[in-house]
Amino acid sequence: MGGVLGLQCGAALTTRLYPAVGPAGVVTLRLCLAALVLVALWRPRIRADRSTLGIIGTAGTLLALHHLAYYEAVDRLPLGAATTLEFLGPFTIALCGSRRLCDLLWACLAATGVVLLSHSGTTLDVAGAVCAAVAGCCWGGYILVGKRLAERIPDGRGLALAVAWGALLSLPYGVVQAGTRLLAPGTLAVAAVVAVLSSVLPYTFHLEALRRLPPRVFGVLTSLEPTVGALTGLFLLGQHLAGTQWAGVAAVALASVGATREAAPERPDRAPAEEKAAPTTTPGTSESGSPRR
Repeated sequence: MGGVLGLQCGAALTTRLYPAVGPAGVVTLRLCLAALVLVALWRPRIRADRSTLGIIGTAGTLLALHHLAYYEAVDRLPLGAATTLEFLGPFTIALCGSRRLCDLLWACLAATGVVLLSHSGTTLDVAGAVCAAVAGCCWGGYILVGKRLAERIPDGRGLALAVAWGALLSLPYGVVQAGTRLLAPGTLAVAAVVAVLSSVLPYTFHLEALRRLPPRVFGVLTSLEPTVGALTGLFLLGQHLAGTQWAGVAAVALASVGATREAAPERPDRAPAEEKAAPTTTPGTSESGSPRR
């Protein structure tokens, strides 16, 4: 929830940067400043096997592509609509990871809410809709790769390296679009706030959440992003909601609550019968009776 709220508030704040540096400039400033904070905080060292470096590189690439596509979409679409289309990626992860009928019901309820939320009564820009869909694909891929990254590296060092790699990938696009305007003091001040709200805090929260939640549940909980995006657009940008959109807000919130309850760990008194029937051993001995080393 902290990650969702930070992302949407940061996205609303970036609208002040678009006239100065454009979407690519926003992405470059956000990722570069976030990388500086994360690297200074975790001080990562590039000492990892080829597989781990591949995961870090893939995560950073997906972050850069997601940012570039999403902010191009936000520049062309209302914040709620752009975030709604972006949710297609996490929804696919939630749907593909379902194991029970109840899982599918929660995912479908969230999708219904997203459809209702997207009915704003206005024609959406085609290029913006395509960019939002691409951002959704990248975000869905990051959920899967981020899960592996969280399991492989138990702290924020991997995230710091991934964000740094994403910043390097986005830098040429930002320089081409904005040039020296990226270094304007006022722009850097706003971008620093955006970097903390939209990258440092959310991705740290997301990594911790992925350590504790299955990708399916994380994907359904991410469905709160369209709701928070619509509310953020209403209160911060004056983008009002229709009645059907409020119904979508309620449906998405209900699906997220239901998915969270279904994912709660089992209580100790519901342990499998095999564990209850396990043979007891005296302290200091193995099951065969021999002393433990």
